[in-house]
Amino acid sequence: MRVAVIRFPGSNCDQDALHALRDDLGVAAEYVWHADTSLTGFDAVYLPGGFSYGDYLRCGAIAAQANIMSEIRRMADSGAPVIGVCNGFQVLCEAGILPGALMPNLGERFVCKDVFLLPGRTRSAWTQGASLPLRIPVAHGGGRYTADAETLQRLQNEGLIAFRYSTPSGELTEGANPNGSDQNIAGIVNERGNVLGLMPHPERATKSLLGNTDGLAILRGFLAVPA
Repeated sequence: MRVAVIRFPGSNCDQDALHALRDDLGVAAEYVWHADTSLTGFDAVYLPGGFSYGDYLRCGAIAAQANIMSEIRRMADSGAPVIGVCNGFQVLCEAGILPGALMPNLGERFVCKDVFLLPGRTRSAWTQGASLPLRIPVAHGGGRYTADAETLQRLQNEGLIAFRYSTPSGELTEGANPNGSDQNIAGIVNERGNVLGLMPHPERATKSLLGNTDGLAILRGFLAVPA
């Protein structure tokens, strides 16, 4: 397994992702610059968090036009594992690889804290290692997932909602939702299940030294997504 960690101007979680993949998951990971045009030799993609292009226009809108995105789309279509975290989730939605959009948080305040995620699609490789709510950090100002009613119904009917914000005991309450996302949605997958968009940061919860390894349950999806 060789994972490409994409770097945009304004990425700030790329190093966290690289070291989580290398040191804690045990896979090879290398940086790839957004202006590159090939992902030949890579088996998977990690789109990290940050503030690509300063969040101008809309979060992820400019990054979605980067040269490397055509290669990411190719890999997503081929069934390769692709994860977009925080800004990476925004980029995947802006590029049309995943449906819906990420809007400013309700209250228009930046949220930085631990949240709990209830796995929603247990057949997905990204969620198969998680049976209980996971404690994962969030850090975003534009993480409110929204979509039209038809899309939300399709996500529900087809089992494409990967994670929802919940209480520690797994209740889907309004108080557990840190940003006002529709239906407490924290992450979704594509129809094939190999592409995950997720607002919380699993790469920040992979070390017992820091008191939390819950993120590994998500990142192990890199090892389980079928080719």
